Amino acid sequence: MSEATFSITDLSREFDVTPRTIRYYEDQGLLFPRRSGLQRVYAKRDRTRLKLALRGKRLGLSLAEIKSMIDLYDTAQDEEGQLVKFLAALAQRRAALERQREDIEVLLTEISGFEQQCRELLAAEVPRDPTAPAKRPRRRV
Repeated sequence: MSEATFSITDLSREFDVTPRTIRYYEDQGLLFPRRSGLQRVYAKRDRTRLKLALRGKRLGLSLAEIKSMIDLYDTAQDEEGQLVKFLAALAQRRAALERQREDIEVLLTEISGFEQQCRELLAAEVPRDPTAPAKRPRRRV
């Protein structure tokens, strides 16, 4: 019984990525397809590695971090080392996202303040004579 194989087109469609992305992951040492003439033939292992790489990218991990974890999985006797490393990477990513969330909250508060100031300035303006030249008093926002 032969192992299931996939073409680059199969993987591209399944994971909604471009063939160029798959070739890039290959160049980075994440995938190792066999060759059949000029065509790449990906094994089930490559499909799993691609799935893990895309999941890691979605979590915001770098390709180097992803590769390190996947390689650890390939060489480890058990999953403990990989899981510990993954937990550490997740903790770092969580901390970075929490900092971003705090920064976003501060910016949104500032934007709300600027919007309020602009509304107040617009509401305070007195209708002007349409024949007078257009000149607005300078006010700081």
